[in-house]
Amino acid sequence: MKFFKKKSVPETSPEIVTTQRNSTFNMKFPDIIEPVEKELYDRIRNVVPVVDAGIMKIIRLTGGFRVICSDENLQPELDYFLENVPVGLGGKSVNVFVDNFLDSILTYGSAVGEIVPDETGKSIAGLWNGDISRVRISAGNDPFSRKYTVINYDGKEKTVTHPERIIYTELTGKRPILRGVPALAGILMRIYECIGQNFDRAGNVRYAVTYRPSNENDYTYARERAVQIAREWSDAMKSSSYGQVKDFVSVGDVDIKVIGAENQLFDTNVPVRQLLEQIISKLSIPPFLLGLNWSSTERMSSQQADILTSELEYYRRLLTPVICQVAEAFIYSTGNSAMCRVEWDNINLQDESELAVARLHNAQAMEIEKRLENMD
Repeated sequence: MKFFKKKSVPETSPEIVTTQRNSTFNMKFPDIIEPVEKELYDRIRNVVPVVDAGIMKIIRLTGGFRVICSDENLQPELDYFLENVPVGLGGKSVNVFVDNFLDSILTYGSAVGEIVPDETGKSIAGLWNGDISRVRISAGNDPFSRKYTVINYDGKEKTVTHPERIIYTELTGKRPILRGVPALAGILMRIYECIGQNFDRAGNVRYAVTYRPSNENDYTYARERAVQIAREWSDAMKSSSYGQVKDFVSVGDVDIKVIGAENQLFDTNVPVRQLLEQIISKLSIPPFLLGLNWSSTERMSSQQADILTSELEYYRRLLTPVICQVAEAFIYSTGNSAMCRVEWDNINLQDESELAVARLHNAQAMEIEKRLENMD
């Protein structure tokens, strides 16, 4: 007999077992965004509404315009063309073309369009906003000419035979205003994903109904009473979904608690606000214009109005040559020769009361100047 026989230790299973979380949000940003920049920025505008709202707000704030022709006799014909020119499959007027053009500039950093001639090639049939991700630009025969290559859906390349019909514009450095936003948007979406998961767990109220037998007789029928309590409680909960309110009445020691009522959800206001501040800084728009009232007394100051006005003026400078190119192309198609210029509407970002005060001061200054001239 072996007195010092080694005892066999029974295998034990771990007491704490981790389970994988099920994630319903599937948005993975690639490490290299250059090949799929267009798809990436489109997804950002789809999943982060404040980005899409900011871009659309900039387009609307850019304002309207009117094209003035140097030949007054051609002005009515030019106005009619700009108001009724077909754009794409469903648009009409040069304003629609310019809005889509600016939308592409803001989102992708550049935009491309085409002046489409009719079957005869002598007049303009319409305007077309192109897909910038399928257009490649290279130098032509001289440093100031461009060569456009279009990549078809089958991957084949085709050189544009009439580059003079192509309209192309890009931001400074071809950097879209959304450059740098994908990383912030990814963090923001993960925060919202966690909020959704927490509400799925704790937001949907669930109850723990506990029955405690008080004596031996109760222990005898504990199982039957527990099944009856569960059946009646389930019936009361289901009735509420049909608009019926039922009270739950029981005899004995029955305890009803809300599962997870002692826990609190994390406060995400601070990290979400920090991320939104970084994203909105790329759009150069005051937060309250997007419905984010972070201050009870927040309003547009004169400094903010001047900064936003300078941003809008920059976008207008990019669009002015585009509009003139379309207008002059129409004039040349009619067999005439004239120059065009663009008159933009005034940017009104201040309160009407402040504008009234400014007009009053200007009128008073003009009156004083006239008095001084008369005295001389």
